[in-house]
Amino acid sequence: MKVLHLNGADIEGGAAKAATRLLQGLTAAGIDARLHVQRKYGTATQVDGPRSLFEKAMSAARPTLEQLLFGTTSGKVNGPFSAAFLPDGLLAKVNEATPDIVHLHWVARMMRLETLQRFNVPIVWTMHDSWAFTGGCYLPGNCTRYRDSCGKCPVLKSTREDDLSNRIWRRKQKAWGRLDLTIIAPSHWMAACARASSLFRNSRIEVIPNGLDLNRFKPSDQRKAREILSLPQDKKLILFGAKGATSDRNKGFHLLSEALRQLAGDTILNDSTELLIFGSPEPEPPPNLGFKTHYLGWQNDEVGLARLYAAADVFVLPSLQESLGYTAMEAMACGTPCVAFNQGGVPDLIDHQQNGYLAVSYEPTDLARGIAWVLDDSERWSELAELARNKIINSFSIGKIAEKHIALYSNIL
Repeated sequence: MKVLHLNGADIEGGAAKAATRLLQGLTAAGIDARLHVQRKYGTATQVDGPRSLFEKAMSAARPTLEQLLFGTTSGKVNGPFSAAFLPDGLLAKVNEATPDIVHLHWVARMMRLETLQRFNVPIVWTMHDSWAFTGGCYLPGNCTRYRDSCGKCPVLKSTREDDLSNRIWRRKQKAWGRLDLTIIAPSHWMAACARASSLFRNSRIEVIPNGLDLNRFKPSDQRKAREILSLPQDKKLILFGAKGATSDRNKGFHLLSEALRQLAGDTILNDSTELLIFGSPEPEPPPNLGFKTHYLGWQNDEVGLARLYAAADVFVLPSLQESLGYTAMEAMACGTPCVAFNQGGVPDLIDHQQNGYLAVSYEPTDLARGIAWVLDDSERWSELAELARNKIINSFSIGKIAEKHIALYSNIL
């Protein structure tokens, strides 16, 4: 069995982590698998990126060129959007690899829609966001127009039925209609969205979550982790982080900020607690969050990231919409209880008040309540930490997830 994975990058972002970790799990199970990416940052020999200077330049410029071409640059839209119109060169890469199956991940900015019709092998597609079944947006939020034919797109600030989103939806309807396609949803929520969509309601949809290497993400001594990271030993540490943690609105920093300011009203908690933020530099001007804050920047090294989770007492995921929530999974694997909004695929990870806390969606007051609940009782904290780790062991280890993918590939072939 020979599987070629396609994704925008290899180690930057949640989809990149998912694709790379699955690649490693499949290889460990004896599968001939490779990953082709638009932007290669790592050194893994199983990952192929652009080779020539021209390919590298075009890969880097492609997203910006397409945004300029369709007027979807930041500031003109309410969120990320991709038309997937420009030529891509992927067919040559697929033909060179001669795979039995092509497995797509996050490909919105690396391919032209119509290219998929030319692969001539079964296609598996993991939904790391909603782009594949919308008219171009990644995060539809409360909009459900993808159940029909898009148009009047709130991301495009459009009031027209026949807008860019509708035109892209029609291209997708034509392009996706004749594909030998199987959809993988990493959560039950994402599967429900795909099944309700007009583009995928007649497709085969399977729920297989993203996986994690539990030999890398595991509990370790908190005091030693803090010593290595030069963090205080005598404080409760709240951890928040993501790519673009403070700048990407979907990551919910504005809601976390309000929750923290409410928590800071508790004098005892204020004196005994500090905040850690990774994934973003310190904003200018720095916001007053009510607690001493350590900005730790982007964390690419998994060993260092696992150490950071181990140093914290609670991880907070205030995102507006997540297909599953990789950072929460990583934190739980390290024995760090998580507090998150009850949204998207997060309930597949967190069982409310059993291994973490699910706050009422987008209510900072309940988010604050959940953080305090986790930190308040040391005996309860120990139980939460153990159950959080067990949840990931039982349901999300990369070995088990790779086995589920292999079974699906075999069934398709």
